[in-house]
Parts: sequence; C-alpha cells; structure tokens
Amino acid sequence: MNLHQLNTEARAGHVEELNLIAIEGGDFIIEARVKGHAHPLSDTHGQRLKVHSVVDAQRLLSGLPAVPVHLVHWSMDDEMCGGGDAGDGDLKIPMPRRSAW
Repeated sequence: MNLHQLNTEARAGHVEELNLIAIEGGDFIIEARVKGHAHPLSDTHGQRLKVHSVVDAQRLLSGLPAVPVHLVHWSMDDEMCGGGDAGDGDLKIPMPRRSAW
C-alpha cells in the first residue's frame, strides 16, 4: 500500500489503525491495519517505506484523517536462545499524531 492508497482507505474509514514498528538499526516501518489485515506502506519504488524517527513518521502522516497510531517494539523473548516463553509480549503504545516540538 502506498501513501495515496492509504489516504484513500483512511478517508473511506477502512483503516483501523497505523503501527509504527521499530526495526533493527533504529529505523521504523509503517503498517496500516485494514479489515484486520496488515498492509506495510511502500515507497514510490514499491519497497517498504522506512522512516528514521517518530517525528519523521508524524510529518509523513500529518495529512491523513484521524486514525489511531501506535508505536510497536517487538518482544525479543521469543528470539532468545534458551530464554523462557513467559515474556511480557510486544510493547504497543498509543502515539500522538503531532510532535511536541
């Protein structure tokens, strides 16, 4: 899904939430949840769209209709060798649509 498609789906009320997912290296990808399915955002070349900060994501999403946005950090517990499976799970917190700066 590209930004134009996201805007169209959001204006139609189909986007349930947006997730800003932290990935290795300090970057983030953005995922739209539409009708229970995940749709990663892609750039103009069809590659996964990466942003370098929360502020960059807020700027990118600023023109969209109000849709809940969450910051997501996946749990590393299930990737740890010998680690128990009693982890706290993924961290998912609501994120403001605008930067405080």
